[in-house]
Amino acid sequence: MSKAAVKDAFRIQAEACLALGSTFTASLCQSFHDNLTDQTAVGEFCLGWVGDPGPSADSIPLRLCGGFHAIVLSGLDEALKEHYPPDQTVAPQWLELERVLVAHEAFLLGWLTSPPQTNEVSRSGVLWPAMMEISRRTKLPLSLLEVGASAGLNLNLDKFQYTLGNLNAGQANASVHLSPEWKGNSVQQCEVSITARRGCDINPLNPQEERDALRLRSYVWPDQLDRKQRLDNAIEIACTHPVKVDHEDALSWLERHLSQRRDNVCTVVYSTIAWQYLPPAAREEGEKIILGHAASNIAPLAWLRFEPDGESPGAGIKLQIWPSGEQLDLGRGDFHGRWIDWRG
Repeated sequence: MSKAAVKDAFRIQAEACLALGSTFTASLCQSFHDNLTDQTAVGEFCLGWVGDPGPSADSIPLRLCGGFHAIVLSGLDEALKEHYPPDQTVAPQWLELERVLVAHEAFLLGWLTSPPQTNEVSRSGVLWPAMMEISRRTKLPLSLLEVGASAGLNLNLDKFQYTLGNLNAGQANASVHLSPEWKGNSVQQCEVSITARRGCDINPLNPQEERDALRLRSYVWPDQLDRKQRLDNAIEIACTHPVKVDHEDALSWLERHLSQRRDNVCTVVYSTIAWQYLPPAAREEGEKIILGHAASNIAPLAWLRFEPDGESPGAGIKLQIWPSGEQLDLGRGDFHGRWIDWRG
């Protein structure tokens, strides 16, 4: 990939951050776009990236921004911390950023080798009304299988509280309270019973481990303090109610678990802004695996996707339920769960 393509990825990410409400991260990405060269080892590593550096692929801009935030959160550079929120709203001058590139070269080079992992908790605000819809239609308890689960925080979605338009749902008085801006139709209340939950990820994180919790926090944009608080609360819940996230490829994992699903339970396969990161051939194979496991009347299957679909704004909320195979367009949601336009 050319240097120009990497630079363009920083520009595109800056625009996305601004649209998603982070002026600080937008200005940081823009500064890297304007000033990053191959005169530092970190700059050379980024600009020489051989894959797709863009936001929907290898996400080089978010990797570098996450590395800088990790340096701040770890207390490795007090001078840099002074230039970060909550006291500052825009990125420091380039001379300061360049100093950090050199001073923390080894840390950043190691950090850049792994893709971003956000495990955005607010996406459960999209998932929960969909789970109520599945429960209403099947009248069965649910067994959850999350693809790309990261640290598994959203597998604890029944332990969160929700305000969905004029409906209060979930666990009352929970420390994680999700209240997205609600548009469209009213959601129908329905009791949700979750009997099993499991996830997979090619690089699962353990929220009980300090290093993994740091990685999660580093990818929350520094000026979005409400997201930080939600993440901290979700990590605390996960430490009390740990879930299993398997270190495994999605295809083999899906094949095994779908072949073992239980009767009188609806198995729900779902993903939130994760399916898109599978290579095209893997996405096609994954769909074949799901469609190939025909559900019976006593072992229904639901496939829930909150994923980019080429339309805007936000991402689509798509649901398919078997044995009927009915496909439902439940609406759209903001990538960070700030709003939901419900059509269910």
